[in-house]
Amino acid sequence: MSPEAHSAPRSLAEALRTRDDASLAALLRDRPDLITPVPTDLTQLATRAGTRASVLRALERLDRFALQTAEALAVAPDPASYDTLLGLMAGDAGDEAVAGALPRAVAVLREQALVWGGDDRLRLVRTARELLAPAPQHPSPTGLGPTVQEATSGMSPGRIQEIVTAAGLPSTHDSVSAVTALTGLFGHRRKMAKLLAGAPEPAREVLSRLVWGPPYGQVTADPAAHLRWLLDRGLLLPTAPGTVVLPREVALHLRAGRAHRTPEPRPPAVLPAAAHSPQVVDATAAGQAYTALATVEELLKDWDEGGPAVLRAGGLSVRDLKRTAVALDVSEPVAAFWTELTYAAGLIASDGEADERYAATPAYDEWLEQPPAERWGRLAQAWLTATRTPGLVGGRDAKDRALSALGPGLDRSAAPEVRHRVLSLLAALPQGTAPDAESVLARLHWERPLRGAQRDGADDLRSRLARWTLSEAELLGVTGRGALASQGRALLGTPVPATGPGTPAGAPAGPPVPAGSPKSAGSPKSAGSPEPAGSLEPAAGPGDKLPVHHHRAPERLVPLSPAEQAVATAAAVRLLAPLLPEPLDHVLLQADLTAVAPGPLRRPLADMLDVLADVESKGGATVYRFTPASVRRALDAGQTATDLHAFLTEHSRTPVPQPLAYLIDDVARRHGHLRIGAASAYVRCDDDALLNEILADKRAAALRLRRLAPTVLAAPTDPATLLEGLRAMGYAPAAESAEGDVLITRAHAHRTPPRTAPEPVPDGPPPPDATLLGAAVRAIRAGDLAATAPRKPVGEPLAGGELPRTSSAETLATMQAAVLTGESVWIGYVNAEGAASQRVIAPIRVEGGFVTAYDHTADEVRTYPLHRITGVAELADD
Repeated sequence: MSPEAHSAPRSLAEALRTRDDASLAALLRDRPDLITPVPTDLTQLATRAGTRASVLRALERLDRFALQTAEALAVAPDPASYDTLLGLMAGDAGDEAVAGALPRAVAVLREQALVWGGDDRLRLVRTARELLAPAPQHPSPTGLGPTVQEATSGMSPGRIQEIVTAAGLPSTHDSVSAVTALTGLFGHRRKMAKLLAGAPEPAREVLSRLVWGPPYGQVTADPAAHLRWLLDRGLLLPTAPGTVVLPREVALHLRAGRAHRTPEPRPPAVLPAAAHSPQVVDATAAGQAYTALATVEELLKDWDEGGPAVLRAGGLSVRDLKRTAVALDVSEPVAAFWTELTYAAGLIASDGEADERYAATPAYDEWLEQPPAERWGRLAQAWLTATRTPGLVGGRDAKDRALSALGPGLDRSAAPEVRHRVLSLLAALPQGTAPDAESVLARLHWERPLRGAQRDGADDLRSRLARWTLSEAELLGVTGRGALASQGRALLGTPVPATGPGTPAGAPAGPPVPAGSPKSAGSPKSAGSPEPAGSLEPAAGPGDKLPVHHHRAPERLVPLSPAEQAVATAAAVRLLAPLLPEPLDHVLLQADLTAVAPGPLRRPLADMLDVLADVESKGGATVYRFTPASVRRALDAGQTATDLHAFLTEHSRTPVPQPLAYLIDDVARRHGHLRIGAASAYVRCDDDALLNEILADKRAAALRLRRLAPTVLAAPTDPATLLEGLRAMGYAPAAESAEGDVLITRAHAHRTPPRTAPEPVPDGPPPPDATLLGAAVRAIRAGDLAATAPRKPVGEPLAGGELPRTSSAETLATMQAAVLTGESVWIGYVNAEGAASQRVIAPIRVEGGFVTAYDHTADEVRTYPLHRITGVAELADD
């Protein structure tokens, strides 16, 4: 036997032992479920890597060609050589693209611990083979059926001999050799072609219908002649009464050796749909960013005194969502997006009261004080990292319950990854280029085919998330006219070109790449390249063989860590800031009782105008209209006519129109002439003629007023109802306190107690950082050393996994001898919780009933009580 055969790994655990620390760390990073909790040794790591849940998760994260490679290994002999795999992938005629991409795909499967062994003995882990191999319950994705050996396992020896004879082969003395001969015939291209040349035309048509799957068909008890011809020669084999299957070897011959009809070694390119000037894209995106801020402010202003009630099951009612959509002048799905975005940013929450309602949080007041670009940055970062999915609002969950905005059931753990990946694909296009949406979906489906195949309605969830990402990014100002804007690139941590048509004047050259971020994975290979770094590319020619453990899989594009994302968001804010319009401190008053704000207004001016006037229209310029009711609202808030005149004169670039001045004076002159108080309610006025007029008015009948004194009327209703009733009649009464002072009414801002933004729901365990990976690899190595170190026998041979047993005297003597010689020993140890473990230690000092030693398992110096050591054994000399 050759030295290579002796050194070939016999299990996945042995294959993992030959890896270096960087390769083990890459495995734990790509499959974080393997590190929770940290395995005690490499055998346990291999066992965990072969569990069904872990393997299925790893398969879901393979790209299409790597998954096709795994599917081909599942129908290949176990083990299979690299040449056999190449034949299944490229077919008899060969395929240069497949041959060029296959080494990288095999490397990916090795790095993911789904395949182990050298190029002469490639083995797919058993669980992956069970998931991907053909079976009657779940056909193989390749469309292949069982082998001749599997299909004939329950067939009588006599029937097998009949098939062998009909196929033109000599009869044998046993079924095993007969099946072997039949398998050899079906796998021999020339002999198989000669056999099929004599097949009737209808029989060849049957084979052509079954060749690409599904390989099963139905036959009657008395099959037709052409079916009988196929059955007699074993080209169709019975699997159950009335059911036949096309053997795998026959199908592979008809397919010219190819396991898949269409191998896809290359990812589909993201195609451009339109090209715009980068300056136009950035300006459009900045305009959308400003609109996004205005929309969120309007939503929160509408809920400032307390928003809609919380449903018993959580979330907004359909009626409240419709009202919000009308208030924002958007469609209901868009209103759901803004509501969910505001919630994800921590700006709204439920107040937790008995009559629970949604309201702004204290963080909203802090957010309002920030510069516009920083406010946008908080919204953009919340959107990019949130697992809340507004697009699901209005749908049904698995239990057929309606999904409501702000309600439960909207978290989708794949959402952040899909958003990041879609924007990364846009970042790989030339600046100013908008992608074709269908090509983006095709690319995503190639990158995650297994998850995409899990259909959820008419379209898979991943595709719907991608469509929502494209539309939401446009609403938020991450993209402009479909192309990724400069602040969108920065938000991903992608460097923005220092010079070029897309760099705004005065803007920084580009965001620094956060430390530890996948620099090569996040930036395009070159300007105009449609392929982002990290896509599968040929690394070797068709005949090249790769080293088993030294070829690294391509680095995957993953969302940034929280610290990295904060740095990227700050860079995006710096790029956006010079593109946003500066707030104005003036308006243009017009003679038709309107005021035009030609841009965003500074906050004190905007807040005062919201009280003094009503918003008539929005857009690039906002139009405010002054009405008697709006002026009275300002007077109720404590303003005087003199204050209003001074305010308008100060903030108007045009003279105050005479009609507006007359309106203010007229409303102010009548404001408070009537006084409303609590009697239940009363009306007080120094002008008894005016009170007589009110009593005579038929419209006052519903108020049931009666005179208490020449200057006082009383009513059996509350002051607020009386106040509104008289205002509806055209009067301008003012409410007064018990002391007779005019009550100043101001909007009561309702806030929730301090709330934190909702935490994203992760897709499995979070990815470990470099510190955790290093510690885990050291712990696994140390535990493996303790588990595999050769030991000298101690008394009776120990059963597998049993701790050594020695007396206290023997333990003490062995420890003292090890201190003198400096050798390591193997101990069994039981901690205070009763958990037993085995360790390799190098004793340093023994005193006071304790041994101080360097623990190779923990990679540190520790002290152990001697009474907790079950036994000790010397390590073998080798």
